[in-house]
Amino acid sequence: MLARWVYLAFCTAAFVFLVAPILVIVPLSFNAEPYFTFTEGMLRFDPEAYSLRWYRSIFEDGVWTRALANSLVIGVSATLLATSLGTLAALGLANSAMPARRTVMGLLISPMITPVIIAAVGMFFFYSSLGLAQTHLGIILA
Repeated sequence: MLARWVYLAFCTAAFVFLVAPILVIVPLSFNAEPYFTFTEGMLRFDPEAYSLRWYRSIFEDGVWTRALANSLVIGVSATLLATSLGTLAALGLANSAMPARRTVMGLLISPMITPVIIAAVGMFFFYSSLGLAQTHLGIILA
């Protein structure tokens, strides 16, 4: 019983540690002042102390809107590609009559035991030779 309480206390502490910064940053993002701190008006919940100015400045700046568009294109494309290929691989490996099933499973699991830096350097040189480095397609395929 004590082990359960210790476990719950540890999980609660980890949750608070991970969520606390978000609970601080979100209200500060609505600050009307040019500095990043809680003001008296914010602590009194004065509506004039809150503003959407930081969000407006992000969407008015072309650099941020391009970055957001790039993130959405790459994220959605990579998600669709990974989900499609993962589903096809799972369906194929679920069939016990598939030839070379263990070999394919080993190839699919091999990135889990390869150090990330080794895979990244190898992909960079491979994609560079194909002209895919620093392109949307290269990032999606990575």
